[in-house]
Order: sequence, then structure tokens, then C-alpha cells
Amino acid sequence: MDISQSLALIRPIPDFPKPGILFQDISPLLANPEAFATVISALAAVGDEIEYVAALDARGFILGSAVALHKKVGFIPIRKSGKLPHATFSRSYSLEYGQDELEIHKDAMAAGSRVLLIDDVLATGGTLKAATLLIQDLGAVVVSAAVLMEISELAGRANIAQLDSAPPIFSLTQV
Repeated sequence: MDISQSLALIRPIPDFPKPGILFQDISPLLANPEAFATVISALAAVGDEIEYVAALDARGFILGSAVALHKKVGFIPIRKSGKLPHATFSRSYSLEYGQDELEIHKDAMAAGSRVLLIDDVLATGGTLKAATLLIQDLGAVVVSAAVLMEISELAGRANIAQLDSAPPIFSLTQV
């Protein structure tokens, strides 16, 4: 199965979680082992010479942990507020449909570590921007960011580009 066939398994769900939002459901892709393997291989091709893959709560965890195993590097979860048990850094961000906060353990990685950041969808860029800042709070470097899909009309890439050290962003598809 090639990448376009794999990505075609993602189904749009209108008005979820709120009216006016077109949710991209990756469950059918994840349920197909050949499609899932194809996507993980494509995401793992991004970010050379890294020590960690960091990924965002919650669907990013599925992709990011598989990419970390594929690349034989450590995995770092970036969680929603209140989910990590140890001392954390936190960053607030805006979503397409509200506000939220992300956290990372203060001891997740050493300063200077090189990181590939993974998520499922790049929409407004709020989550990837907050995650990039959290990794920078640790003194680490986001070498690249990779997502399954990018919703171009929401200008997330432009939002992230405003960072002083914005990572290059790789998306498997744009909608």
C-alpha cells in the first residue's frame, strides 16, 4: 500500500467536537497494519541525527511512539495539563475551537538534545508551536516537525514560522 492509499483511509467527521469543525479521524488508518506501517515509515524518514521523538497528546502519541521505535530513539510525551506526575514546564495555546495547555517533564531530556516533533494534524499551529517552545524550555532543539496532514487554510505553518527558531515542517498531505 502506498502513502496516498494509506492517507485515503482517514475519514472526515463534520461538526466534531463542535459545530463547524471537520475532524480528521485516523482510526481507519491505524486499524490497517499495512497503511499504518507505510505512514510510520514516511514519518520516520524525517529528522536525521536525533536522540528523541516527542509527540503530542493523544493521537500524536500513537504515531510518535511508533516512529521512535522505528528510529531506535527515545520517546517523550507532551501531555495536556495535569497528566504528568513530576515537575513540568507548561505552555498555553489556542486551538481551532478553544484554549488548552501542554506540559513536559522538566527532566525529559538533556539540554542540546535533538528532537523530531510528531503530531497527527497541523491546523492553527497552536499545539506544535507550544510543544516547540516546551522543548526549547528544556534547552533542546526541534530539528523537524512532522504531521500526517496539514489543514492549509488555517495557516498553522505561518503561525509556527513566527518563532525565532521555527523547525522545518513536513506533512504527508495537505487538505
